[in-house]
Amino acid sequence: MLTIKQTQEALNVIAEMYPDAECELHHSNPFELLIAVVLSAQCTDALVNKVTPALFAKYKKPEDYVRVPLEELEQDIRSIGLYRNKAKNIKKLSQALIEQYGGEVPKERDELVTLAGVGRKTANVVASVAFGFPAIAVDTHVERVSKRLGICRWKDNVREVEETLMRKLPKERWSQAHHQLIFFGRYHCKAQNPQCEICPLLEMCREGQKRMKRRAKG
Repeated sequence: MLTIKQTQEALNVIAEMYPDAECELHHSNPFELLIAVVLSAQCTDALVNKVTPALFAKYKKPEDYVRVPLEELEQDIRSIGLYRNKAKNIKKLSQALIEQYGGEVPKERDELVTLAGVGRKTANVVASVAFGFPAIAVDTHVERVSKRLGICRWKDNVREVEETLMRKLPKERWSQAHHQLIFFGRYHCKAQNPQCEICPLLEMCREGQKRMKRRAKG
């Protein structure tokens, strides 16, 4: 596994590759971000961004989602995977925002995770992007890159990956590192075809070296 020093060196390289990495979900306020992140579960940001312009034009506040019939909301997000379940969760979380938080999105992660359809990853994204709290949201890209590089162990669960990254990176870097790891995983260290042969981290990447050896033999 990479040491703390090596982990930070790896993140320095990734930061140079993607200095402007940021949340790619389109939104203009914390409530829109919350809805977008809920919709993005097991779905690409690109697809969510195709749906949300019309959705956010139609629904401005939690009350709008509460009032609309479930079937109509389902149709509005039908092109997104798991749309039925997500429509139910959006209506439930909107109701909870009205009843418990005066229609506002809470800033605390512990409060966010009580909302329907909001797990730790979603709460971390909202707390970090909308409110500036240091957080590392571990999605499939962050998990894949962290395990391939050897920042954490292959057998680690998502929570363990998050805690390892938090331990190995200074707090002030958490939020930016989260976005940079996502960009690195989405555009360079891809699930199917990682660009190992041109990767600046190849020398310290255990998985990349294995892949290159297999290619050389093949």
